[in-house]
Amino acid sequence: MPYRLPRAAATPAPASLPPAGLPGLDAAFSRLVPVVSVASGHPVTRTWHLLDNGERLAELGVTPVGTVLCVHGNPTWSYLWREFVAAATDAASDGSEAWRVIAVDQLEMGFSERSGARRPLATRVQDLGELTDTLGLSGPVITFGHDWGGSISLGWAVDHPELLAGVMLLNTAVHQPGDAPVPAPLRLALQTSVLGRGTVATPAFLETTLALAHPPLPAAVKQAYRAPYRGAARRGGIGAFVADIPVHEAHESAAELARISGGIRGLAVPALMLWGPTDPVFSDRYLDDLLDRLPHADVHRFEGAGHLVMEDVDYAAAALTWLGDRMPAGRPAVAAAAGAAATVAAATVAAPVAAPGAIPVAGEGDWAAGEWHPLWHYLDELQSSDETALIDMAPPGGGAPRVVSWRLLSRRVRQLACGLDRLGVRKGDRVSLLIPPGADLTAVLYACLRIGAIVVVADAGLGLRGLTRAVRGARPDHVIGAAPGLLAARALDWPGQKISVARFPRAAMRALDISATLAELIALGVDEELPPPPEPGDTAAVLFTSGSTGPAKGVVYTHDQLAAVSHALFAQYGVGRGTGLVAGFAPFALLGPALGARSVTPDMDVTKPKTLTAASVAAAVAAIDATVVFLSPAALVNVVATAGSLTAADHASLAGVSSFLSAGAPVSEPLLAAAARLMPSASAHTPYGMTEGLLMADITLDGIREAMAENSPAPVSPTAWSTSPGSSARSGLSGSAATDAPAGPGGVCVGRATATTRIRTSALDALGHATGELSVAAGVTGEIVVSAPHVEDHYDRLWLTDRAARRGAVPGERWHRTGDVGHLDSAGRLWVEGRLPHVITTATGVLTPVGPEQRVESVPAVARAAVVGVGPAGTQQVVAVVETVAPARRVS
Repeated sequence: MPYRLPRAAATPAPASLPPAGLPGLDAAFSRLVPVVSVASGHPVTRTWHLLDNGERLAELGVTPVGTVLCVHGNPTWSYLWREFVAAATDAASDGSEAWRVIAVDQLEMGFSERSGARRPLATRVQDLGELTDTLGLSGPVITFGHDWGGSISLGWAVDHPELLAGVMLLNTAVHQPGDAPVPAPLRLALQTSVLGRGTVATPAFLETTLALAHPPLPAAVKQAYRAPYRGAARRGGIGAFVADIPVHEAHESAAELARISGGIRGLAVPALMLWGPTDPVFSDRYLDDLLDRLPHADVHRFEGAGHLVMEDVDYAAAALTWLGDRMPAGRPAVAAAAGAAATVAAATVAAPVAAPGAIPVAGEGDWAAGEWHPLWHYLDELQSSDETALIDMAPPGGGAPRVVSWRLLSRRVRQLACGLDRLGVRKGDRVSLLIPPGADLTAVLYACLRIGAIVVVADAGLGLRGLTRAVRGARPDHVIGAAPGLLAARALDWPGQKISVARFPRAAMRALDISATLAELIALGVDEELPPPPEPGDTAAVLFTSGSTGPAKGVVYTHDQLAAVSHALFAQYGVGRGTGLVAGFAPFALLGPALGARSVTPDMDVTKPKTLTAASVAAAVAAIDATVVFLSPAALVNVVATAGSLTAADHASLAGVSSFLSAGAPVSEPLLAAAARLMPSASAHTPYGMTEGLLMADITLDGIREAMAENSPAPVSPTAWSTSPGSSARSGLSGSAATDAPAGPGGVCVGRATATTRIRTSALDALGHATGELSVAAGVTGEIVVSAPHVEDHYDRLWLTDRAARRGAVPGERWHRTGDVGHLDSAGRLWVEGRLPHVITTATGVLTPVGPEQRVESVPAVARAAVVGVGPAGTQQVVAVVETVAPARRVS
């Protein structure tokens, strides 16, 4: 033993049942099981305590479809799995698939026997095998492990392939990455001066672990976790577990851990990882390592959850949902394992097969036929052209606008691509781009795409905390950034090799851990020898959402899906070769080269859209004779507000614009009309889309006015605050001023589906859940569901979110549930009525917020309004929160 524990650590004690009354734990599940063990070299009986719902299932008269074998880590016990045991049993009682759940207390832990013997990793794996042999498990078996119980459960999985049907894991590890030290809490616990006192003589290690829950555990639950570990004589297993961490190759458990970590690479069964990313012990670094070994695994990172992820979130429901999806019932063990593995492979690797009448998804055949182009197509086609490709109106370092020709941009992309390849950036590597929009970002992005690296793009508008979540969650292999991004990366320990846009003094380069600069990459790749290009189905990008509807989510696109975005823009607006594009909305600035359009980034702070002025837009239009202008709604507000500063020359430039687009949120008619007056020759559009699908529907200003004339609500009286009787799935307010309003849910009209898109709604039930079949019926409020070749592939490491977004999809087709609610009118136009989480459920029906908010805002004294529900679901009261034109601190 490399570490010495207090003598009390070896105190024997028999197994026992837990005390009655522990919160959430049904005493009927507890049992003691004597097991003949040969771990010590001669037979000896050791008694285990475990939770087992097998007897309850027998009482219910149901036959289990399989067994879930749950293994806790240190310093917990089977109490950890109480919610899963109960949930699985309740599901069986309700007629769902019945899973037998066995949650063990490892020997020396929980209420199992204290033998006083040392139990290194190999012994614990053997112990578990002896227990399952005694129980007579015949499969199929799903292992479920947490903390060091993860390694032990995976050791059992490697040793029992004939029984294994799948593996599930909560925060755990099977290997210590060579580029990182053992986590600080474990390093501290392993110190000779701390180990005995911190783990056995005192409950410090246990208490530190219990403090990791988010939010803090209730006092009674903490007491339950402490129950088997009262007194040093009961905590020997805790100290021994810590001492058994193989921190170096000479450690006695290092070889066994290496055997397990290597062995799981051969597991072809389905796998699930439910992860708490704020864990100070098993961080995302260990998740990456597990995914390298089990690349087919489904993953869900619960933002905000930590080491005790099972206490932070409803992991039991997630695990049972996954079992229902991945483990078909009624099959023998081996068939279940093989069939479920095939299901995973089909779900995660195979391209979807289009159903009759489906919109085809771009694939290799389309590209080969010339119908679909890789994103760098025009960079190759125009590599000898001196025409302008893009202009930076505010280049780094200041000075005159920076003009970049197609020839220069194409050469820089090839040189950077070659340089990145020689620096070790490989196909499939993730590269986080922390560069402001402009020529540098465009060149680096296309260079990464050309070599098959996956670009990770998060809006700086997320703020430092949001960016940190996004970058750490995406786990990039490399970070390419300007000074602010690299400073943040160093200060906050963001992962990945660091590459700088600019050169810094040598001391600063070392301090920021910068391995190369763009200039050095260009020098490395001067001969422009490129690796083979990626395939259309390869992952191209992880684009993070804005975070306006919750923590930013990583949206994964393949190369063919991004190419389909370009095709959709061309098909809808004619943006293509020769178009001059002003892009005040970063995603579309990056698509300019893919469209063959010359593009310009106006002078603005991209993290603050309201810094864009009308004069800056006019200057950008003049710089490239732009015919198309694309601005975000937030930027548009300030453009309209600063229109008074425009000169005659500015007005002349804006008069040459033929198409104006604003998207990112629904744009009101008055705002779009004000912008259209600045560009009198332009057709004003407000497309509807989201990061998951950048162009789903479109409407013009004239179309908005036509729709409003057909569906215009009457103004509302300030006293009309209650919902109308029978107003299910409507957005009206009752009262004298509302009685003459036309029927209809109201909302913001965003137009008809684009040429390559289909739009459906899934009707809401009485509790505001989208439970209806996908429909094109007019006037039915429901969740908006879209399908198109350019809809995203999936969410990154958010299996549950992705599953919810795909719920009810037509087999073989790619559909996305947007989380928006709305309806289609009789003319096929889409009206957005709000977000699904904001639906109000009253005693008389559901109410969506946008329509009532618009009607409240029609009161002259009201500037803005938010309509919300207060109280329990199903009986919520409608409350309007208003911001008055003349600010008021209190209700008068």
